[in-house]
Amino acid sequence: MKKALLAAALMSAGVVAHAQSSVTLYGRLDAGIEYMSGVPSPNNPNANGAATNTTSRWRAESGDWGTSLWGMKGVEDIGAGNKVLFQLEGSFNTMTGAGPGGGGLFNRWATIGLSNPQYGTFTMGRMLFISNGVWDFDPFGQSNWSSASLVRGRNWPQSSNNFAYQSPKFAGFDFYGQYALSNSTNWNGNGTTPQGREAGAQVTYTSSLFQVRGIYDEIRNPANGQLWGGPVANNGINSLSNPTNAGAFAASREYSALVNVFLGQFKVQAAYQAIRTAGATGVRPGEPTTLDHEWGGVTWQATPAAALIAAVYHVNGNNGAGNATIYTIGGSYNLSKRTLLDIQIAGVSNSRTANFGLNANDPGFSAATDNPLQGKGQTGVYAGIQHSF
Repeated sequence: MKKALLAAALMSAGVVAHAQSSVTLYGRLDAGIEYMSGVPSPNNPNANGAATNTTSRWRAESGDWGTSLWGMKGVEDIGAGNKVLFQLEGSFNTMTGAGPGGGGLFNRWATIGLSNPQYGTFTMGRMLFISNGVWDFDPFGQSNWSSASLVRGRNWPQSSNNFAYQSPKFAGFDFYGQYALSNSTNWNGNGTTPQGREAGAQVTYTSSLFQVRGIYDEIRNPANGQLWGGPVANNGINSLSNPTNAGAFAASREYSALVNVFLGQFKVQAAYQAIRTAGATGVRPGEPTTLDHEWGGVTWQATPAAALIAAVYHVNGNNGAGNATIYTIGGSYNLSKRTLLDIQIAGVSNSRTANFGLNANDPGFSAATDNPLQGKGQTGVYAGIQHSF
C-alpha cells in the first residue's frame, strides 16, 4: 500500500512539473485635459429637442489617447507544444474610477482557448470584434479622434458568444476569423437578445518593407437579423442609446483594405472601408445606407522617444448624408518604457447636410450627442499622460 501511494505521488509530481503555468496582471491608465469647440449647447433647444447654438468646453478626460483598462492573462503548458490560454480585461475611467462600460466586469475580453505553434490558436468568449483589426493601420491607433469617429464607432465594438481562430504565419501570411452566435431561437436574432449574429475574416501579409491587410465583417440587427440597424428616430435629431436604431453604423457589412509602409524613421499608413447595408426599410433623407471611409497618415519617429503624427480621415454617405473630413496632428514622448506624454490637435469639417463630430458619437445633433450642428465644424485639443504596467 505504501509503495502504491509513493508511486502515485511521484507520478503527480511529474505532471505538476510538466504542466507549467503563468498568470500576468496588466493594465493601462490614460488621463488628461480636453478642449473642444462647436459643442451643441443645451440651452434654448427647439421643439424637437435639437440644439440651436453651440458652445465650447474644457473637461478632464480619460481614454482619448487609449482606453484605460486592466486585465489578466494566463497560459498553461500541457505538453507537446499545446497550451491552454485565458484572458480577462475590462475598461474604466481613470478620472472618476467608474467602470467598466457595457458588457460586465470584463467588458473587453473574457476568453479561454487552446494554442499550438503548428496549428494556431482557438479561443471563445467575449472579445474585441474583428473590425478592430484596423488598429494596426490607423496613424493614431484608434485614439478617440481617429478611424472610429466618422463611422460612429462601427469599427471598434466588442462581441459576445464569439469563437475565434488565429493561424500561424506561412510565408508572411496569416489568417484570423471570428464567428459570434446570436444565442436566440432565431439564427440571426429575433429581438430577444442584445446581439445578433456577427462574423468576419482577416488576411494579413507582413514583410520588412510593408504590411497589407484585408478584412470582411458583418454585424446583424439583433431585432430581425438584417444588415441594417433601422431608421434613426425623429429624423436623426435626437441622440439614441439603442444600437438597433443607428442605421448603417449599427448593422451592416464592412470591407476594409489597409496598408502600412515602413521607410526607416517614417511609417506611411492608408486604408479604405466600404460599409454596405441590405434590406433597409423606413430610410429617411439624410440616413445613409452606404458609407465610403478612407484615411491616410504619416508617423515620424524623430527620436527613440519622440514621435510626430499627421493624418486625414474622410467619410462620404449616400442618401443626402453628406461627407466629413477630420484633419489632425499630434505626437507622443516616452518618459520611460512604460510612461508617455501625448497631445492631439484636430478639426472636423462637415458638408451642408452632415454633422459628424470628433468623437464617435451616435447620430443626431441634440446637446446629448456632442455632435456639431448640421453643416458646422468642430475643433479640439487633448493633452495627457499614459502609463502601462
